[in-house]
Amino acid sequence: MSAPVTDASPPVRRLALLGAGVMGETVLSGLIRAGWEPGSVVATDRRPERAAELEAAYGITMTSNVEAVRGAETVLLVVKPQDMSGLLADIAPALAPSTLVVSMAAGVDTETLEGGLPSGQPVVRVMPNTPAQVDEGMAAISAGSSATTDHLDRVRDILSATGRVAVVPERYLDAVTAISGSGPAYLFFVVEAMIEAGVHLGLPRDVSTELVVQTMLGSAKLLRESGEHPAILRERVTSPGGTTAAALRELEDHKVRAAFLTAMEAARDRSQALAASARQQRTGA
Repeated sequence: MSAPVTDASPPVRRLALLGAGVMGETVLSGLIRAGWEPGSVVATDRRPERAAELEAAYGITMTSNVEAVRGAETVLLVVKPQDMSGLLADIAPALAPSTLVVSMAAGVDTETLEGGLPSGQPVVRVMPNTPAQVDEGMAAISAGSSATTDHLDRVRDILSATGRVAVVPERYLDAVTAISGSGPAYLFFVVEAMIEAGVHLGLPRDVSTELVVQTMLGSAKLLRESGEHPAILRERVTSPGGTTAAALRELEDHKVRAAFLTAMEAARDRSQALAASARQQRTGA
């Protein structure tokens, strides 16, 4: 008697992406470019016109939040912090016990996420940043109380489609938010100021923009590929009594270094306040 025929093909990964805004679409497009089959991803968006746009662009299925999580191996929550409590209440009854829930909402800690989900539900918290839109993101991930190393590896696999991933203890995530989460805005602020300075010094705006953007890009690449401390690279540009030394003296006189520290402390404090607010919303305190 012949042996029964079995399907030896691996199971299809199924990811539900709840909230297909800018960051949600960033992850979605990265996964498709990385070779994920469109049929393995379902997504949601409250706007019908947006849902139709994403279906046409990526060939995925758009559905409701509850339908999306049914049968999903991984559920990725990409919503605003103030919307998280209601979303968790909606999807909790439809989740399988083994489904991994991944949150990309700033300031919503794993304790809050776990409090809105069935006991033992594995949760991973993510702090991404916007350069993921060009596959140069920096994401930090932290495990909840029921998440395992395998769960972290799964999240790393998903997010590596759009950049680099670091696993950190959750107590670091407020600082991560202040550094890499908000960091692109600081750098854009510096770039904007340098472009305006170039215009003030008489350069055409398009020329000033090209000079500053390429300088920023090239400097970042040099920093990464050389592996040297930024102070060493800075010193190599700074000749004694030269133009760079004169400029850096002005930056020090205006306490720019101290201003960055103060700014990042403010961002960290705001992240902590958002987390406290999310916990209060969950408990009704």
